[in-house]
Amino acid sequence: MWIDTHCHLDAAEFDGDRDAVVQRARDAGVGMLVMPTGGVDDQPKARAIAQRHGFGYALGMHPLWLSAVVEADVERLRAAVQQALATGDHHLVAVGEIGIDLYEPGLDVARQEWFFREQLRVARDAQLPVIVHVRRSADLLLKHLRRIEVPGGIVHAWNGSAQQAAQFVARGFRLGFGGALTYSGSQRIRRHAATLARDAWVLETDAPYILPEWRRLPDRTEPSEPCDLARIAAAMAELRGVSLAELQQTNRANAMAALPRLAALLDAATR
Repeated sequence: MWIDTHCHLDAAEFDGDRDAVVQRARDAGVGMLVMPTGGVDDQPKARAIAQRHGFGYALGMHPLWLSAVVEADVERLRAAVQQALATGDHHLVAVGEIGIDLYEPGLDVARQEWFFREQLRVARDAQLPVIVHVRRSADLLLKHLRRIEVPGGIVHAWNGSAQQAAQFVARGFRLGFGGALTYSGSQRIRRHAATLARDAWVLETDAPYILPEWRRLPDRTEPSEPCDLARIAAAMAELRGVSLAELQQTNRANAMAALPRLAALLDAATR
């Protein structure tokens, strides 16, 4: 079974045919995925989708969507996480997607730092891993992770330096690889995908967003889907020089190590 560790299945792009998207994923061998959310109010939809299909979800406030967020929403997040854990919601597997974005112009960096730091505290207190958004912000993220220790997690869409990668891995994180590794021009991403330690990475799609090469058409673009993970995996297996069976086994082990609460969902999925 392939595991997509980062898929926005709750996105509006999938509202019209979500069950068909899930079926296409299952037909491609993708039997488990994790949905990071963008805000506290996204929990009911994400949880309902996760429960319907047996998937996991994460709950957090995305750094690109903080304009409508207020500081009190951190306590709402804390309460929602605590309630999910107290009521036995096995589908909640992490806090995320949280992070800092230094690529998008016009964002308040200090505000992003404050919300990242406070959400790390929520994760630390709940002993949950985090799913981290990083764009040109790895060193700043690491600064806060050194001060507020959490039980690891996943750094989504990795594209940093080898030194930064080593620091995240040393803190118990796995680095996420998806559609961008299928681009011939993504030399640094492809080099990381080929050379990182066996236990340092996981696969993801970021569907419907980051598009693999075969969906970047000259006259139009198609949203990515979780079914794309199988072809992304084939590209990574080729880069690493391993069989698909070995890559699948390693991805599963790494996903479970990064997100331990996935184990119960995977057990249920294979019964």
